[in-house]
Amino acid sequence: MVDSKGWKWEIVKNEREEIWKNPSVESYYLLNRWKTQGKKIFLDLGCGLGRHSILFGKNKFNISCFDISQEAINRTKEWAEKENLKFDYKVGDMLKLPYNDEQFDCIYCRNVISHTDTEGIKRIINELNRVMKRNGECYLTLGSKDTWGFKQESWPLIDENTRLRMEEGPEYKVPHFYVDYNLAKDLFSNFKIINIHQEIEYYEKHNGTTESYHYHILIQKI
Repeated sequence: MVDSKGWKWEIVKNEREEIWKNPSVESYYLLNRWKTQGKKIFLDLGCGLGRHSILFGKNKFNISCFDISQEAINRTKEWAEKENLKFDYKVGDMLKLPYNDEQFDCIYCRNVISHTDTEGIKRIINELNRVMKRNGECYLTLGSKDTWGFKQESWPLIDENTRLRMEEGPEYKVPHFYVDYNLAKDLFSNFKIINIHQEIEYYEKHNGTTESYHYHILIQKI
């Protein structure tokens, strides 16, 4: 199994920082869904710069912020303090979460748990199951095997589902795990899969348009 490695948040500044402080589109749906269900104890798994912790914190959720990067935790804490919000903060590895069994009502991990290999993914999913309350929900994303990153043959193939990203930037040499629909269903077979769908994002670059495919998955502990 590969060693876990976090983003280089130190190089994300100025205009790029503002991009990473905007909550993702689906977070507003989840906010409404989980408030309606009476869920309050929220784990931001891979909190990054804190965009989702701040959103849910302002809506009276009890927030735990977790990241492998001390830089990410420091910057999330700084932002939260400016907003007069009090969160729990922990630095660690997703392979062994520093939380009690059945602690969380809801977990959000967008573009996070895929930063490992196949063995690592299975361990992380077991940890998600352990720290979620019964009937608790988790929303997560995984890279699709249809996306350009998985097709980069020049990037080292760690196992049949994982490549080591070799593009310069905050994810340089960070492992990326990819799924197809059947593999996604198999990985979460011990949960109730509420929703699973694949989304395509388009990025305009100097050499043309790049398509990025991700699976978005909402699961419930049963």
